[in-house]
Amino acid sequence: MASSKETKLWGGRFVGNVDPIMEKFNSSISYDKRMWAEDIKGSKAYVKALEKAGLVTKTEMDQILNGMDKIYEEWLNGTFQIREGDEDIHTAHERRLKELIGEAGGKLHTGRSRNDQVVTDMRLWLRDNISVLMDHLLQLIKTMVERAAVEIDILFPGYTHMQRAQPIRWSHWILSHAVALSRDAERLEEIRKRTNVLPLGSGAIAGNPFQIDREFLSKELQFDAISLNSMDATSGRDFVSEILFWCTLCLIHLSKVSEDLIIYSTKEFGFITLSDAYSTGSSLMPQKKNADSLELIRGKAGRVFGRCSGFLMSLKGLPSTYNKDLQEDKEAMFEAVDTITAVLQVASGVFSTLKVHEDAMRKALSSDMLATDLAYYLVRKKVSIYSMCES
Repeated sequence: MASSKETKLWGGRFVGNVDPIMEKFNSSISYDKRMWAEDIKGSKAYVKALEKAGLVTKTEMDQILNGMDKIYEEWLNGTFQIREGDEDIHTAHERRLKELIGEAGGKLHTGRSRNDQVVTDMRLWLRDNISVLMDHLLQLIKTMVERAAVEIDILFPGYTHMQRAQPIRWSHWILSHAVALSRDAERLEEIRKRTNVLPLGSGAIAGNPFQIDREFLSKELQFDAISLNSMDATSGRDFVSEILFWCTLCLIHLSKVSEDLIIYSTKEFGFITLSDAYSTGSSLMPQKKNADSLELIRGKAGRVFGRCSGFLMSLKGLPSTYNKDLQEDKEAMFEAVDTITAVLQVASGVFSTLKVHEDAMRKALSSDMLATDLAYYLVRKKVSIYSMCES
């Protein structure tokens, strides 16, 4: 079996073995394997560009494409084996490709650095997952809008400073949060545009000298634009920062919704009851029904915010181009996207199944809440608002 040194993409000038603790510390395969499909997609496009540039023969290209297809099937069938020395998903794929087709597999790396390879994989992964996020977000907004339309005649107290302020429609409260989420949808579409930019062909730092057709790569991988600067392309993580901020802000909006619903579901208010499907009980107090779905949404907002602020701190002091600190980008991105994906689905379920207690809402209304309406009436009668406040 090949030694771990022989499987690495960088080991030529090194002598001796890497400390096993450092080997594990340096490895990212445990989490970047999630991008296996994107890595294969990028590699297949790149070998076609190599053949177009005359750097591999048609026969070699076909061998590599067939080999990558076999690797794809192994992942689908659950038979792909990660081995000792597979530092990351790129190393694992190149190692397996050589096992399948021989030394021709080594030509796939011609002119390509892991610096432009990994950021290409990440952009492909995020682009596809943004589409999934958008679907879930629009479904939640649709659920809220439909509920607001059906329950438009229900009145209940509106609150400021947690004090009853003015009577409002229940639908008005729902739509106040739906509007915030609609802004999230607009922002997400903008992030997708900035994410869908091709970095492949940038090399490690100074570009690719082999006249790789990047327009061809862009079309093959369905990118909307091509990166303008190789140094920026390989080190820029604005798209990761943006999606982390987006997840944070969207979760803040959903945390606010959750806080209101948690309060409204208490016996002190009794405005709503959550479905059993989105509630849990107590191991000691059988009378309790806990709004754990909403509490978890509220809690996960803090967790994702921590990921966002942590990654920004990792970025703030980096010198130009790629540094290993950037390996911290993937876990943050994966966790934040996974979290918001689950939260959006749970939130849709909560809104589609909760029960509104209209009588309790009406009973919470009182005549003093019409004070502002009385003031508006007197203003129409030409009475000064200041004289009302003084009397």
